[in-house]
Amino acid sequence: MIRVFQIAFLISLAFRAGGCNGTEGEPIWERVKITDLAPSDNVKHAGPQQLKTLNFNVYIFEMPAENVSTLVDVWPMVYAQPLRFNNIDAFSSNSFLAGFGQIRMWDKIADLLRSSDGIQVGTVSLLLPDGQSNDVAVGVLGKEKTVLYTSENGSMKRVKLGQGKLGLRIQAEKIPAFRGLCKVSVLPVFSPPRRRSIPLFSGREKSGEFLFTSAGFSLKMGPGDFVLVGPGKYDSGQETLGGLFFSKPEGSLFFNELKRKAPELKPSVRLFLLVCIGINY
Repeated sequence: MIRVFQIAFLISLAFRAGGCNGTEGEPIWERVKITDLAPSDNVKHAGPQQLKTLNFNVYIFEMPAENVSTLVDVWPMVYAQPLRFNNIDAFSSNSFLAGFGQIRMWDKIADLLRSSDGIQVGTVSLLLPDGQSNDVAVGVLGKEKTVLYTSENGSMKRVKLGQGKLGLRIQAEKIPAFRGLCKVSVLPVFSPPRRRSIPLFSGREKSGEFLFTSAGFSLKMGPGDFVLVGPGKYDSGQETLGGLFFSKPEGSLFFNELKRKAPELKPSVRLFLLVCIGINY
């Protein structure tokens, strides 16, 4: 089997509030392989005491911004039809792109990312009880910042955000009529620092948060399905929603295996791969 993206899926029995556990600069084709995207037998046949959860892995990739044109060839390989966008025009206007796929499609996508010097920089494992959500951290705002984005009604708006984190909120719900499937919602969100004196909220929006609903979408997923989320372009300005989520002008170290050059610091773009690895119901 072609050795691409070798990484063992990490499945724990506790929530991870966000963040990345991968090692920056490690080639993705040496971390993740296609068999890793398949649900494992122990997920499907666990004992009666197993927690009832919807299980996902999120892989965070980076590639040099100068190679972002490679994604023009990636997006036609995945499907937009299963996705239900809150507003597809606003989603695109915010420079977000997304597509659905299954494990049999992964090798070809991996080859394209490999050819573009992509690296895997993080992995987050999510075990979500029915109807619950968790955030995958994307970045940190260290000071107040005004962000430009396209709203659900199509108008350009500005929102002033304070210190806090940007993340992708992943929510999963079982579908009673469809065994082996769940509804997954993905939503960009800003969250301020958590204060111990303020109790947690059980609702979708917590105190001080800002939900970028215009860039949200949902879809039905089963074990072995994945959705890839990435940029429509590279934006070095860091003033737009898409730029903050996908562009990294400060750069990362990239190593071209074929040219055998020393690692180079280059501006980069991020991609997020959400994989359903099990439904324990």
